[in-house]
This record gives sequence, C-alpha cells and structure tokens, in this order.
Amino acid sequence: MARALMLCGTGSHAGKSLLTAAVCRILHRRGVSVAPFKAQNMSNNAAVADGGEIGRAQALQAQAAGLAPSVIMNPILLKPVGEMRSQVVELGQVVGTMDVHECRDYKLARGRDAVRRAYAELAAQHHIVVIEGAGSPAEVNLKSHDVANMWMAEAADARVLLVGDIDRGGVLASLAGTLELLEPHETARIAGFVINKFRGDVSLLTPGLEMLRDRYHKPTFGVIPWLEHTLPEEDGLGVPAHGHPFGPRRVNVAVLRFPRMANFTDFDPLGVEPDLALRYVDRPGDLDGADLVILPGSKATLSDLAWMRARGLDAAVCDYARAGGALLGVCGGYQMLGTRVADPHGVEGGGEADGLGLLPVTTVMNRRKRCTLAAFTPAPGAGLGTEPVSGYEIHMGETRAQGGEALFADAPPGTGIRHGRVWGAYLHGLLDNDAARRALLAELRAQRGLPEPPPVSFRDTVNRSLDALADGVEKHLDMEAILALP
Repeated sequence: MARALMLCGTGSHAGKSLLTAAVCRILHRRGVSVAPFKAQNMSNNAAVADGGEIGRAQALQAQAAGLAPSVIMNPILLKPVGEMRSQVVELGQVVGTMDVHECRDYKLARGRDAVRRAYAELAAQHHIVVIEGAGSPAEVNLKSHDVANMWMAEAADARVLLVGDIDRGGVLASLAGTLELLEPHETARIAGFVINKFRGDVSLLTPGLEMLRDRYHKPTFGVIPWLEHTLPEEDGLGVPAHGHPFGPRRVNVAVLRFPRMANFTDFDPLGVEPDLALRYVDRPGDLDGADLVILPGSKATLSDLAWMRARGLDAAVCDYARAGGALLGVCGGYQMLGTRVADPHGVEGGGEADGLGLLPVTTVMNRRKRCTLAAFTPAPGAGLGTEPVSGYEIHMGETRAQGGEALFADAPPGTGIRHGRVWGAYLHGLLDNDAARRALLAELRAQRGLPEPPPVSFRDTVNRSLDALADGVEKHLDMEAILALP
C-alpha cells in the first residue's frame, strides 16, 4: 500500500492543483512510482480517461507523474449545471443531476464507498499517492458529508500539508483559523504548512512563521514564490478577466466567457503562439478588432445561449460573422452556432431555443453522454491541414447537419462542420494538435500580413512548464523533510 501525502488548502485557488502536479513531477523525476488523487472535484473542465471523464487537473497531474490518466484518480466529479445543481460523475460515468441535498445523500450512500475503492486500487499500484484536497478542510458546515478533505486524510492515513495563498492576504490568519476549526484528531494529521504565491523578501515572514511554529508546534515546509507558468488552470477562477490587449501586429482571438463555460483549457494552446493575443470577453464591444471569435464549451448550453441574448452578444456575433469574421464553436459553442437546440429530457435543465443560425445544424440533448478519445483525418478544405488530429469528445448532444462541409473525412456525421468562415466541432483538444492549430491560424496571419512564426509544440511546452514548475517548487520546498515524515 502506498504512502499518502495530502495537500489541503485554506480555501479555493490556494494553488493545491499545481503544487500537487509539481510534487508528482519532482517524485517522478526521482524515480518514485507516484500518482495523483482527488476524491471529489468540482469543475466543468474535464478530460477523458478509461472511457469516462475526470477533472482536467487530475489529467495534468497524471502527466506530471508520467502516467496515463485514470478514473480512479478522481472518482467523483461534480459538473455544475446551474445554481445549486450539478451533474454527478462517478468513476467516469454520469449517475445523475442532483441538487446540494441530493448530492449530500449520494455521497453518504455510495460516494464514500466509491472513493475508498478507487483509492485502494490506485494505492496498490504505486509507492506514493499525492492527494489533493478540495476547498478548505475547515468548512464545518460540510464536514458531515466530506469526502475530499479530512475524511479522505483519515481514510488514506495521510500526512497533510496545509497550503495558504499569501497573495490574497491574511495567510497567517487563514492557516491559524483553519487549525482552530479542526478537531484535535484532525489537527494531529496536519504535518505543517506551505505558504504559496509569495512576492518579496521572505525574511519579513519570519515572525509569522515563528508564531505558527510556537503556537501549533508545526513547521513551515516551504515558502513558494510566485511562479509564472503557462499550465492549464483548473477552474474559472484562474481565467483572466480580460487578457492580452488586441493589436495590429497580432492575431487577435476573443473567447466568449460563458457563465457555465466548460473545457476552456481547449484554448491554452493558443497561448504558445508568439504573435497571438487571447482575451475572454463578455460584452458586444469586446469583439472589436477580433480576427477569430470562439464560442467555448458550456455545461448549460441553453442557459448560456440565453445569457448571450440578454447581453446582446448574439447579435454582435452574427454581425461579426456577416462582416466576414472567422468563428469557431467547440462542443456547446458548436451547438449554439446551429439553428436549433432542444433539451427534451432535461439533461441540462430542459427547454429549447433557436441557435444563432450560423451553421446548418440542429442539436437534441440525449440522456446518454458520449465520452471517448477520438482521432480523425481533416477533410480537404477544412482549413485544418492534412495531418491526423486527436482529442476527446464529452457531450450529451446529438447534432445533425443539413449542409456545410464536414471537418473530418472519417468522423461520424455531425462531429464537425465548416460553413464559410464558421467552424464547429465536438472535438475537445483540437487546438492541441500543432499542425491543425497552425493551419487554422495561417489564414488569419495572412489576413494581417503577419509572417509565419517558427512552429511550436504544445505538448513539449506543457512538459517544459511542468519541469520549470517542479524546479521552482523543489528549490523552496523541503522535500527531504516531507518524505521523512512518519
């Protein structure tokens, strides 16, 4: 059975996900058989594993550990579909859509058993499992049905590092307050502290670290500086409110910032292009100057379509398209570009509505989710080059095309369509494919009179970023002391 090391945070976005990835990469580089684990994740950023889906962050952590992702690394995934309702995914498969009370009952009735089984299977395969907590372990109102924090620490017999985000301020109070709200047996599992995202002179922290040590008899294992990175963010908290300013010597890309935006990591590969400006936008005027407008995935397609209309973004997108602008819709965004979207079974809340009418397709939501890895050959004239592309599909919509040109020569009908300068596809990870991304941008570069920059490998960039992150963390985190914990 593996040793268990757990990273809990004083709150969301403390940096647990990336620190977990960094520790996995550090141990992997030392030749240790290591795997990531998160009992419950809440995110609309998902990846395909074992024919099911897990949180995108756990897929990145698996890559850091040199492993293929597996559903046992994230046995419960909650995908918000509206206020206080989430689609519940257990071991990769949808078990239903639940409100907060139903979800609580589910976790007590069967969720905890699923977590135990998944962890036991993973721990039997590796020497160390690095467990990521969720939110804060001190949310006393949630502890009765906790599966991801101190309940998980006890189930795995884990030593816990408590991570605080100093960039937000109040880190000492957050660390101390967390301990004060834990039960004595839970506090005993906290081996010490990690302070994350520090900027400045670390000596100024000394009095605070001494206070923590003297009061709680626990060391600080590291003060991690603010580390710049280009790695995918786990959730919308990490997406910049705006992004890079548009300019005449750049390819300017605007991504609509839907309230229920899903799998926005699809667009991280655009960030490796040296002449590209990427912005997430939510107002009609934000489309001015864009060379490409992207409608991303959505966990509530009809709701986000209504949001577009309420803000006037539907008209702005249609005007942009009529003026010859380039559009790309992925998954839910693809569905919105069609003529009609219907949800007769209520899988995303129910209802139906006209789409934007920019692609000749209609979509009906089904009860069964399609969740699979996929590889296709771009069709001639698709504008995606000639090299095969790979990615994954996660959707409950069945889309039928009444026209347009198929994007892929060998994909099921409706997988992807091009109509003029409007593209729509179900294939997540399309832009991860370097040749396809480069082909799609070539027309936009030519339109701007920009030269083709040297080719960039997105996967290599991610691996270099993981190594750089691990280098920065290893320099400031006392791994030897952590590994020596009893």
